Order: sequence, then structure tokens, then C-alpha cells
Amino acid sequence: MRAPDTARNARPAGAAGAVAPATPAPGAGGGLDTALAAEHAAVYAYGVLAARAEGALRSTMTAAFTAHRARRDRLRAMIIERGGTPAEPDASYRLPTVPSTPDQVVELAVSVERGVTAAYLEAVASGDPAVRRMAALAMQECVVRAYGLRPEIETFPGMPAPASPPPAPTPAPSPPS
Repeated sequence: MRAPDTARNARPAGAAGAVAPATPAPGAGGGLDTALAAEHAAVYAYGVLAARAEGALRSTMTAAFTAHRARRDRLRAMIIERGGTPAEPDASYRLPTVPSTPDQVVELAVSVERGVTAAYLEAVASGDPAVRRMAALAMQECVVRAYGLRPEIETFPGMPAPASPPPAPTPAPSPPS
């Protein structure tokens, strides 16, 4: 089974995420809309990942699906509490690949977690302490899930990697003798 390539509002995934969430609809702002769009996409992705995994890996993917669904539901409630209208999920999302091996399942899951982590960055800067706390905890959960799948940590989880390292300084030429 292959995910449709023409999902409504779907974009190819960027470097930070495996699933391209739809452009968030106006809601409560403060980063909640962006986070909700990412959680909708993560729920979709983990549904595909769980279906393509077996054994302990399937249990891990199912647990991640459940965690993202609970976080999505909490975000929807927070948006409504703040007078916004939460965006509905798209019918499907375009995955960069449809995994067929356990390694591919893990790779896509790590990419999903990194993308969701990045989506919470705006909410961490919110002026609302409840939003900041929720976003920080959500980012922490995503990083822990990604680390459990592949034990490595980005320098600043959620932040885009620099395009290339800055050039090393070159020594000044020696004065002629």
C-alpha cells in the first residue's frame, strides 16, 4: 500500500521532518497551530509505520501513534480553550518513502520525531506559561522517542542544522623578510 502523492495541501518533507503537514488554519496562534499540524501528520505516519512493522517494533510504533494522538487531542483542546478553531487533519499525507524494512521504519520514525520537535519551537517561545510547558515537554518526549530508536542526539534538537560549517580562519601571510 502506498500513500497517495497528491494529498490535499501536502508538501514534500523538509530536512527536519518526514511527513509534510498541511498549512495550519488560523487557530489560537502561539505555535499551537503549527504543532497541531505536525501532530496530525505524525499520527498519519505512525499509522503507516505500525502497519509496516512487526513484533517489538510494531509495539514501539503503536505506542508512538498513541502518544502523538493524545498530544494532538490536547493541542485541539488548548486551541479551543483559547478561542481558536483547530485545523482538521488532511485525509492523507505524502511520505518521503514507504518503508519496507525495519531499518526504513526506524529511519522514518526518527525523521517524524525530529520534524514534530521542530514544529514545537514556536510554542516554546509563547508568552503563555502553560503553552511553553506543554511544548517543552512535547519536544522532550519526541527527542526521547527518537533516541530510543536511534541513540544519537542532534546538537540542538528541533533546530535546523546549518547548511555547512563556517569556514576555518586562514592564517595571515607572513611578512616578507
